[in-house]
Amino acid sequence: MLIKCWGARGSIPVSGKEYVKYGGDTTCIELRTKDNDLIIIDAGSGIRRLGNNLIKEGRKDINIIFTHAHWDHILGFPYFKPLYLKGTNITMLGSPIAQESIRHIISKTMQAPNFPVRYEDMRAEISYIGACPDWFRIEGISITPIRLSHPNQGMGYKFIENNKSFVFLTDNELTYMHPGGLKYEDYVEFSNGADLLIHDSEYLPEEYRKLTKTWGHSTYLDALKLAIEAGVKRFGLFHHNQERTDKQIDAMVKDCRRILKEKRVKMECFAVAEDMELEV
Repeated sequence: MLIKCWGARGSIPVSGKEYVKYGGDTTCIELRTKDNDLIIIDAGSGIRRLGNNLIKEGRKDINIIFTHAHWDHILGFPYFKPLYLKGTNITMLGSPIAQESIRHIISKTMQAPNFPVRYEDMRAEISYIGACPDWFRIEGISITPIRLSHPNQGMGYKFIENNKSFVFLTDNELTYMHPGGLKYEDYVEFSNGADLLIHDSEYLPEEYRKLTKTWGHSTYLDALKLAIEAGVKRFGLFHHNQERTDKQIDAMVKDCRRILKEKRVKMECFAVAEDMELEV
């Protein structure tokens, strides 16, 4: 499978010279199977550029999976231009623990007075699967959800194709169990042996201790610990804090690589950036 990031930022889009390397758009991941089937994870602001690319490609069949309904993961939806093209077929899958139906959550982003175009005016054919089961398939790829430890709840996912696995756990607080969340050991087991793990790494330890505990995100060191204990092959830091500059993210990656070297752990470690492509 081929994975491309269209947005790796958390909470709110940012712009400026400090954010060029890793980008400022919020969560949106594109996944292509070996047969070129398309799965999109979340509709953060990054989905705007992805939609423009899909129109150029002439893509008509699209699957969108949502992790949860916080604004930074759905705010780009009204700007996803394939929605306004007749002949586009979109299947949306949500979480079995979502507060409301996916249709209702998404349609709220286009309600007056918040947006000038009505949800009812979209021309694409949209199908809703309101609750992902414990295991399901989209064409040739198998998908297993897991509950995240996050305020208002959410879902992470494991994608497997040809015995290669990609685990995506954004907005997950590893050292605090929110209602509906799981224990740290459950996330270790879920990620065990993954070829690629992308995990929420929003905070520095000092930020977490002083202020952000219970806010629903992990420190980069806790995420690294998970990657090490799960024995993953590649680990990507994700959901970058809105204030985190390129230099600061580089420093986090450098620190992770230092720890891996000291522990003699052979693992590729990097921070996920906009337009980054990863093959699994």
